[in-house]
Amino acid sequence: MVKVLTACGNGMGSSMVIKMKVENALRQLNVTNFESASCSVGEAKGIASNYDLVIASNHLVHELDGRTTGKVIGLDNLMDDNEIKSKLETALKDLK
Repeated sequence: MVKVLTACGNGMGSSMVIKMKVENALRQLNVTNFESASCSVGEAKGIASNYDLVIASNHLVHELDGRTTGKVIGLDNLMDDNEIKSKLETALKDLK
């Protein structure tokens, strides 16, 4: 099971949008055994260690440094499905 956490500045809209895009990308990559959640970066600091992948915009990822043994993925464009899928694909290979 791959556990994925998406985070944004205040945990409202963008983290939920990223979560839905990540779930879609995972299905496209034939990953069906996953669990996902979304929250603010502040919340993520406390729970990131429970996740394999933590995803946030590039300007926020530095706040998650050292908070998880999993992989932290920074996104340039939160709405870019290709970037999300590509970075997930690379991160999933690293997890194996």
